[in-house]
Amino acid sequence: MTSAFLSALGGRIAERWVALLALPGLLYLAALTTAAVLGQSHWRDVGRLRSRLDDLAAAPGSHSAAVIAVAALALLVGAAAIGAAAQALGTALELLWCAQAHGPVLRRLADRRLRRWRSADDAYRSALLAAGRARIAGAADADDLADTAERRYAERNRIATARPRHPFRTGDRLAAPGQRLWRAYRLDLAAAWPHLWLLAPDGTRAELHTARLQLAAATRLCAWGAGYLLLGLWWWPAAPVGAAAVGIGLRRGRDAAVAFADLTEALADLHVRELAQSQGIDCPDGFDRAAGERLSRALAKVD
Repeated sequence: MTSAFLSALGGRIAERWVALLALPGLLYLAALTTAAVLGQSHWRDVGRLRSRLDDLAAAPGSHSAAVIAVAALALLVGAAAIGAAAQALGTALELLWCAQAHGPVLRRLADRRLRRWRSADDAYRSALLAAGRARIAGAADADDLADTAERRYAERNRIATARPRHPFRTGDRLAAPGQRLWRAYRLDLAAAWPHLWLLAPDGTRAELHTARLQLAAATRLCAWGAGYLLLGLWWWPAAPVGAAAVGIGLRRGRDAAVAFADLTEALADLHVRELAQSQGIDCPDGFDRAAGERLSRALAKVD
């Protein structure tokens, strides 16, 4: 049984290695080789590329088993190295997306998002007030004003669902559940999260894990896109591929962040009362701010 488990585990690791590192790395090496051979001036000269490959195949020692083995090993190692670099760049990009507003550049970006959000929030509140007054007065355009208020609400939430504090939308979206739960219940999500995670059923944790993996995959796709954009300096057909990869990665990253944040808040809403009861805090009338403050203090071990 142990050998079967180790064999299955090794198979999964090898499969993951091929999917995440080796295969994308081999594709990038192929594009890199094409760029080196053709360049910008001969970008579509397939015959030139074929001629160079034929010269390599006819070189002395190209049919030697040792040479072929060493070349294959070097190719795999190079592909894995490029894949590891893309993965590291993706991790750095993910950290940047979720970064706090430290430093002049990031603080300037956060301030700009905050100004945009405040302007959109003012527009939404003005539209909502106008719609309410029109509804009370029985005005003919009350429905149109209500639709305008809904559009203003959606425009504000496209910037951030809560008051922006991060330079990028992803960071604010991931931080929004903690802000909303604090406003609603005075619940410290950072202190409560490990306990809520243990209370969550396996299906819920699997959904959260999937959303988290999708966010990491989106940042890796952006990293690969950046690599192809760089390669476009020597062979321009790589640039559109890189631009498409970056665009798709950004869209997938936003969607994954929204899914992860929504699942996080839903998990807290569903299990916070159970967590409070496990800490000896009764909530006969539902979980409210008083119960949230007591629970936050209990979890933070504050007297």
